[in-house]
Amino acid sequence: MASPIPAIMRQIVAPVPGGPEALTVAEGPVPRPGDGEVLIRVAAAGVNRPDVAQRQGKYPPPPGASPVLGLEVAGTVAAVGPGVQQWREGEAVCALVSGGGYAEWCVAPAPQCLPVPAPLSMTEAAALPETFFTVWTNVFQRGRLAAGENVLVHGGSSGIGTTAIQLASAFGARVFVTAGSDAKCDACRRLGAEAAINYRTQDFVAEAKRLTDGRGVDVILDMVGGPYLPRNMEALARDGRLVQIAFLQGSRMEVDLQPLMTKRLTLTGSTLRPRSVAEKGQIAAELRAQVWPLLESGRVKPVMDRVFPLSEAAAAHARMEAGEHVGKIVLTVSD
Repeated sequence: MASPIPAIMRQIVAPVPGGPEALTVAEGPVPRPGDGEVLIRVAAAGVNRPDVAQRQGKYPPPPGASPVLGLEVAGTVAAVGPGVQQWREGEAVCALVSGGGYAEWCVAPAPQCLPVPAPLSMTEAAALPETFFTVWTNVFQRGRLAAGENVLVHGGSSGIGTTAIQLASAFGARVFVTAGSDAKCDACRRLGAEAAINYRTQDFVAEAKRLTDGRGVDVILDMVGGPYLPRNMEALARDGRLVQIAFLQGSRMEVDLQPLMTKRLTLTGSTLRPRSVAEKGQIAAELRAQVWPLLESGRVKPVMDRVFPLSEAAAAHARMEAGEHVGKIVLTVSD
């Protein structure tokens, strides 16, 4: 018999914007699933850069979302709301959420849930949703990466980067990455990157052209922004696509548009959190059909950096901000 659902739970909040020390363990009411939602008893929650931005007061949750941090969880379905047909109590799931992940219980829209792939632990499954949804919609849907093309992934050792390397390789693309140390470059090559460029000692534009015999790359996935924009445009091949998913070095830059026209470039980008449940559900459906078999076979797997208990969320954020991690940082919430 399932354990009763309590009224109160532990959760992580940031009452006042600030550094990692702003994160506080607090008590709050256990949410109840509404129409089309499931309640998950959280085993683990992934840590992502948007969580850091929210803690700093730079990325408020969208209207109606939980103010509790956390955008991805793995756990067991504890209850289902009206209209939910595809999930039952007791099933192991991982889910993309708009907030509320750093807690013992979390509500998720049913279409944004996916089964925990058989070989993976709950901790590993919690590292999947945010990065896999992001990479799929940006590299494959918006960037239209195809087999035989090449892609340059900035920040190759990040959670997004390690996911992009594996998926792009699995679908037949040549993968180049940038990273900030020789050790991180080595880690990227072990995951399947054909070439890894240490951006502190090498010019990624020159390397991208060298690796493609002067042609340039077909797709670039960028989270840096700012001064990288004109350099990315220079590194792209004719008909190349630049996909912007963040701007760690700024969102504004003066740029010459002539290469955009003469090389027929596409500049695009997206955010994931504000998108509708229907849109996210469509991404989930494509992941389940095309990517989950790769996870179940072991051909693709999440790269785990470090695991912290929920009570040490501040240390997890400090680890992320230090920039030394390779892959995903995860919080364990319950057994």
